[in-house]
Amino acid sequence: MSVNPASPSFQLFGDSTQSVNYRKDSYNYITQLFPEQMPAIHTGLFNVHLNQGIIVQPHWHTNVNELVFVISGEVMTSVFNPFTQSIMTYHVKPGQASQFPKGWFHWIVALRNNTHFLTIFDRPQPDIVFGSDFLRFLPKEIANRAYCVNETAYANAIAPIKQSTILGPPPGCEQNGGITNQTNHYTQPSPTAHPYLDISSPPYPY
Repeated sequence: MSVNPASPSFQLFGDSTQSVNYRKDSYNYITQLFPEQMPAIHTGLFNVHLNQGIIVQPHWHTNVNELVFVISGEVMTSVFNPFTQSIMTYHVKPGQASQFPKGWFHWIVALRNNTHFLTIFDRPQPDIVFGSDFLRFLPKEIANRAYCVNETAYANAIAPIKQSTILGPPPGCEQNGGITNQTNHYTQPSPTAHPYLDISSPPYPY
């Protein structure tokens, strides 16, 4: 978007808290700051608030590099390196950052309650491809032909994925058993126990 700095309407201020991108509940939500909120901006960001155990689901960007900067709490960032065929995982604390190169598959897990971080892009309009969409639209016949995956088993495994998932797990999810028939909301996790990672002795690089 072209902006004329000589225009009387030109401004260099924006408020990300006023534009909600996605809201799971009052503890877990994403706001944003992009050209539609601040026309002069040449980058863009998501302002993310998560409680422990909530995940920004696996996805990738076709057109941007992404920088994760932690303000409070802690996160685990993971990215698949297509050159080494390995997953690179980092434990990121306040004041630290983690990078996701363009086109690399990645995800973020909050390790503490009241975690707050920014995801900053080097272009103002990031394209996002969600892993949930790839899984739910991949025909079971193709999964079988490509990977020798049992069609019925694959269909059953992805059956709980009814829509694009941005922050997971969804309400009513049992971590090892898929979606239950209950409609209760996700219980806010303990600020001390962490089901994904023992942060007392991290086995990954800083």
